[in-house]
Amino acid sequence: MVYSPIELYDIVIFGAKGDLVRRKLIPALYNLESKQHIHENTRIIAVGRAKWSSREYCDMILKNLITFLSKKIDYSIFNKFKSRFVFCNLDVSDHAKFFYLKDIIKKKNSRCIYYLAMPHYTFSNVCLGLKKFNLNDCNSRVVVEKPIGISLETSKLINNVLGTYFRENQIFRIDHYLGKETVLNLLSFRFANLFIYNNWNKSAIDSVQVTLSEEIGLEGRVDFFNSTGQTRDMVQSHLLQLLTLITMSKPYAVNADIIRDEKVKILKSLKPITKNNVKDNIVLGQYHSGFINKKPVKSYLNDLGNDNIVSDTETFIAIKVEVDNEQWNGVPFYIRTGKRLLKKCSEIIVNFKNDSNNIFNKILSSRSSNQLIITLQPNEGLKINIFNRKPGVYDSNNLVTNSLNFSYKKSNETFLNDYERLFLEVIRGNQSLFVRRDEVELAWNWIDSMMYAWKDVNMKPILYQSGTWGPDNSDLLLNKDGRYWYNN
Repeated sequence: MVYSPIELYDIVIFGAKGDLVRRKLIPALYNLESKQHIHENTRIIAVGRAKWSSREYCDMILKNLITFLSKKIDYSIFNKFKSRFVFCNLDVSDHAKFFYLKDIIKKKNSRCIYYLAMPHYTFSNVCLGLKKFNLNDCNSRVVVEKPIGISLETSKLINNVLGTYFRENQIFRIDHYLGKETVLNLLSFRFANLFIYNNWNKSAIDSVQVTLSEEIGLEGRVDFFNSTGQTRDMVQSHLLQLLTLITMSKPYAVNADIIRDEKVKILKSLKPITKNNVKDNIVLGQYHSGFINKKPVKSYLNDLGNDNIVSDTETFIAIKVEVDNEQWNGVPFYIRTGKRLLKKCSEIIVNFKNDSNNIFNKILSSRSSNQLIITLQPNEGLKINIFNRKPGVYDSNNLVTNSLNFSYKKSNETFLNDYERLFLEVIRGNQSLFVRRDEVELAWNWIDSMMYAWKDVNMKPILYQSGTWGPDNSDLLLNKDGRYWYNN
């Protein structure tokens, strides 16, 4: 893909003091500055209720970069970076005060990217304020974070608000996993390599596992998480998006809507999980006390603030997913995600079938099959496990497993992290890395029906010790199919 030069947009960040802005957005913008991926005249307008000057906000930015940036600050770059910032004191519930924002924007008559780093219930106020002063013109863009709502009903309400004030081609719904280099490479890897493309189907693939595990607990998000749970927080967005990229058919062109059309077909093909099969296809868990990196950690209920309260919120879920189409019928997709697990990692494991007529069957029968391991974090890369003859041994039948490794970060000096990449694509107007409205709502429809099913049969989360891979029952989910989790 040939990219045009960086376009001039002002970036307006609502919720400028928030955790997302401090931890992710500001470091990403600084890194884009250091790589010269921001137009020289772009301003960053930080909107918040604090009565700060632009200088005071830049002091906060510096402190946060020192804390959250993964490298030392280059002060020659930082001085240019901080010169871009303008702080706008604004309570979004007071629509008349959007005049102050208009005054800043119209000084340069800029096109704007509005990043709504705020709770979804504030979106209506932001959009109304922008509309009041005609700041939502056809050249503007709006960025919102996942999850879009907590159900199909709430996602429709949010999408209706956004759709009232912006066209679909102006709306960029971020799922930051789609900005990871390894995920970006999935389509190229699958469709540009014939030997992979011809073997990416039920004839060659035995099963697929996707793991998104976290070491952390609630990290202060008590009210949000207890009303949301791991399924709504991680499965509806990250896991289902990864699943669509793994399973979608080849698009006939590299075009945002054509790619998203193929993802929608997968979401429509997901077999429903109902009250009749829910106990066979999902495992719920909730972390108890234990040890993470040899340090004691508290239980979920203790993290909520009271060991005596009752909460059925799941902090772990494992699901056996089936895709009901010609390409994938009969191939199980095992997905899991949880908090307070043994380690932080995000991996896709593709297990290939063994050839029943292989001349090395006697040797290979006790070995694992060929595997493709796609690592999203902590170290993005790709590994292929293949069988090969052990060098220096006379017995030609002595086979060993060898791994071919490829690390994206080590091989590319211009490596962009997820938020850097996504910011850049918003500026470029490339929507292929962002989620369309129908994707969001189809995903919620599938999630809602599954959650209704487990409530219908009164499924409760099983306690698991922190620092493990979750409830033992999650192993049984695979063991009954003659498979096991890849926990390396």
